[in-house]
Amino acid sequence: MNQIAGLCLAVNLVYAQAAVARDSWFGIDKIKHFFMSAFIESVSYSALQAAGASHRSAMTGAIGVTAAFGVGRELHDRRNPNNHFSVKDLSWDALGAGAGVVLLSHTIR
Repeated sequence: MNQIAGLCLAVNLVYAQAAVARDSWFGIDKIKHFFMSAFIESVSYSALQAAGASHRSAMTGAIGVTAAFGVGRELHDRRNPNNHFSVKDLSWDALGAGAGVVLLSHTIR
């Protein structure tokens, strides 16, 4: 009985390790999250500015839109059996949004 329990534990550890390895901190997926978040924030900011929002309001709205896209994407991934909710993806989304804020703040006056 102990051998079966040990075998089950070993199989679970192998599959858990594969799931962890699939979602590393660095990879092409993370780069996509970073740049898409910066892009979404830039487009949102520009659209809000074109609609007449002030700099501060447009920046706040763009951050909200970017966060909603990131969280929405991860919730969508969670519902798909081939994907999973990833805090690492959200972290890269936040980094991309932060980079977008810095760029927008320094290039648009």
